[in-house]
Amino acid sequence: MKLQLSITGIIVTSLTILFLLAQPEYAAAQVDTIRLKDHRLNTATLKPGLRQYLVYFQMPKSPKTLRFWYWLRDTKIETRNGEKVFATTQHWYGSDTMSYRTGYSVNRVKDFSPVYHTETIGGKVGAYNWDSAQIKGADTVALNTKKDFMLKFTEPNFNWNQDIETFEMLPLAAGKTFAINFYDAGLGKPEYIIYKVTGSEVISTLDNQKVDCWKLVNEAEHNGQKSTETFWISKKNHEFLKEEDSFGGIYRYKVKMPGATVNILPRFAGK
Repeated sequence: MKLQLSITGIIVTSLTILFLLAQPEYAAAQVDTIRLKDHRLNTATLKPGLRQYLVYFQMPKSPKTLRFWYWLRDTKIETRNGEKVFATTQHWYGSDTMSYRTGYSVNRVKDFSPVYHTETIGGKVGAYNWDSAQIKGADTVALNTKKDFMLKFTEPNFNWNQDIETFEMLPLAAGKTFAINFYDAGLGKPEYIIYKVTGSEVISTLDNQKVDCWKLVNEAEHNGQKSTETFWISKKNHEFLKEEDSFGGIYRYKVKMPGATVNILPRFAGK
């Protein structure tokens, strides 16, 4: 999960992948390269519905303070131009109106290839049409600050804003290492990001269920600082349940809320 603390640039380049493959710890493990053309994502495991997450931060300069976010991600299966697509809407709530952001992403059901992505951050809209050859600012979207943006691709890629959904579709197993071709819309260039299954762990959910999970880990370095992201995905239902991140002494935690959690969106629809 990309950290949202001005470290979007934390990436692992394709050259780094070649370096890693030469290392002894990676030589013994098979690296699965997740590309669109290989159809290695099992889209049947991505279940439509609302997912809600409590997100909180610990900062080294404020050890007695926690900073909170609340994230909602709602995925539906719809028909667009005659084909089935996943349509995912995101709402991020913080402590003030400037913290609020929304996102909307469209992906083909057959392979999770991106079709469209838009996000509103700090009141500014960025909207893109996305295909296997390029990503381009959507010129029909009002007030789109990215309407003149265009980037051609050397190969198709996945939407990094949907890493949670992507993880739920991975063929996770002991000893697996994945190189996923992700792109963060409007920023930099697509890159292969390394994720490694480091083991499994039984965790307790907020509704006191014991769930056996795979632990998926990404380690990276940016400007001399190391970051680590660890994700817990249930073995049985392929659910993203928990995340712990660290960077520069900052810690971020994300916990999936139980299904009984109230959906807060309808109460203020249209506000």
